[in-house]
Amino acid sequence: MTSINQRAELQAKIWRIANDVRGSVDGWDFKHFVLGTLFYRFISENFATYIEGGDESIDYAKLSDDVITPEIKEDAIKTKGYFIYPSQLFVNVAKTANTNTNLNTDLKSIFDAIEGSANGYPSEPDIKGLFADFDTTSSRLGNTVEGKNDRLAKVLKGIEELNFGNFEDNQIDLFGDAYEFLISNYAANAGKSGGEFFTPQTISKLIAQLAMHGQTSVNKIYDPAAGSGSLLLQAKKHFDNHIIEEGFFGQEVNHTTYNLARMNMFLHNVNYDKFNIVLGDTLLNPQLGDAKPFDAIVSNPPYSIKWIGSDDPTLINDDRFAPAGVLAPKSKADFAFVLHALSYLSSKGRAAIVCFPGIFYRGGAEQKIRKYLVDNNFVETVISVAPNLFFGTTIAVNILVLSKSKTDNTTQFIDASGEGFFKKATNTNVLTDKHIEKIMKLFDNKEDVDHIAVSVDNDKIAENDYNLSVTSYVEAEDTREVIDIVELNAEISETVAKIDKLRADIDEIVKVVSR
Repeated sequence: MTSINQRAELQAKIWRIANDVRGSVDGWDFKHFVLGTLFYRFISENFATYIEGGDESIDYAKLSDDVITPEIKEDAIKTKGYFIYPSQLFVNVAKTANTNTNLNTDLKSIFDAIEGSANGYPSEPDIKGLFADFDTTSSRLGNTVEGKNDRLAKVLKGIEELNFGNFEDNQIDLFGDAYEFLISNYAANAGKSGGEFFTPQTISKLIAQLAMHGQTSVNKIYDPAAGSGSLLLQAKKHFDNHIIEEGFFGQEVNHTTYNLARMNMFLHNVNYDKFNIVLGDTLLNPQLGDAKPFDAIVSNPPYSIKWIGSDDPTLINDDRFAPAGVLAPKSKADFAFVLHALSYLSSKGRAAIVCFPGIFYRGGAEQKIRKYLVDNNFVETVISVAPNLFFGTTIAVNILVLSKSKTDNTTQFIDASGEGFFKKATNTNVLTDKHIEKIMKLFDNKEDVDHIAVSVDNDKIAENDYNLSVTSYVEAEDTREVIDIVELNAEISETVAKIDKLRADIDEIVKVVSR
């Protein structure tokens, strides 16, 4: 693993390439070309390392395509999920990028071949369309073939110059870190559109720890609104690989973000047979029902989006929503995602979900859903975190922790929104490891702490109209100055006496002057 300084230098170089090369192309659009090139280099080097098998006498990039037998190809596809011929490797394409007049069409052919190599194999759904957003013939790259080739060559040469060290030693970590660095920077600069697909790493870390807390092993982990996969990968980063036995599952509605999530899995060395990221609308077309239940669920679903709700009369009979007896409002789908997650949760598992605060105190259908959750003792904890932690919103959101294995009939409320629970930064506030540790300690011991944490009997919550707002139960600290009324009255009396004497003195002076 490289030092912090080396990683910072690498990230600075990547961002400089992204900005210098894109020219007039909007950064949000241009991200596909930088991220796609980084991914292309990664899978090329990863594949070459696999083929060489540690034999220093073999340099796969220098071999002729003709030496590859059908047996070698088939075995590689079954293991890695795809195949890349020596001539198709990043290193060989980048070498001649500046002089290749067919660069853009050559790249398209290579990407099509890599994706096509998985056709008919179990890895096909995980590989198909990975390069769909890396359109090397796009007019966004330039109006002429020369213009397209020139910009593509600059990106290829820029990524080629980056030093990722020896692949076997640390390249997987560096590639993954570089990829997430790029995604987070694009998200930060894209405002709301970026925040919809990327959850900052520190928040992801907290959510992953909440979902997996106290579990020595989980069967699998699931994100019903997967975005770029950052929440799922935080679980991998902070727990030993063996704790997640069957891998990572997620569904994402946006095609571009779905591709980013699959790339992200490969870049963090999650092989195709250890993840299942699918494309589609989770609420209306859930595709991973056969994989449930899940011991850990993490999610940062879109805040208060519209959905069809009661306009589709069949949804009230859906196994996910029927138990609550009511659907989330058509104008606010937040609780639809919550009920979906709860339905997919195992009897021993936990779900940690980022939620818009309004769903915890509004009336109507949302109150009825809260009643269902509280009466069935599914709500373990509601955590209010600091404002301005997410890209695209300054709101102080809540994290809802659901559990089906609670043994007591209380609900914990934690106010982690104040000073001491975040670090102020230029664009967004940040949770440090120290802050996450403080929150996890409160979550773990369930002890009441004045003005910060309290566990409330569910009967009391019912009496309070099933309000689950943290501020309704955690009393804010009174920071006003304590005033001694007796002492204040004495000071006032003394001041009044002085004023009276001063007035009397002034009256005497006026009398003397007027004589």
